[in-house]
Amino acid sequence: MSIATQLYTKKYITLAASIFFSSILSMLILFLSTVLGINAPDDEKSSSYECGFSPFEDARNRFDVRFYIVAILFLIFDLEIVYIFPWASTLTFTGKTGYGIRRIFLIFLRIGFIYEVIKGALNIQ
Repeated sequence: MSIATQLYTKKYITLAASIFFSSILSMLILFLSTVLGINAPDDEKSSSYECGFSPFEDARNRFDVRFYIVAILFLIFDLEIVYIFPWASTLTFTGKTGYGIRRIFLIFLRIGFIYEVIKGALNIQ
């Protein structure tokens, strides 16, 4: 067996061991929480509002649209961070092309942010 094949096999053995031990650990934690956990149901917990509070308004009231806008904006900028980390770690491999694509991406993102500020999407009032 060549050295390359041994290294290749070692990677998969390490991966399989990691999956095995994480599975065993998660099952152990689940079992211990079931066995050792305190189970004390009462009328409040068993009601349809499990937070313990009585409903004080109708559940069918409308939400403010700004809540959804802020959530969508958070997702957009959170995805930007998800794309920046792999790009930064592979910059030596992608070279000038990867750098140029990232700059174009950030320019579009900046234009979108300026549009949001102009439209007042970030205003809380």
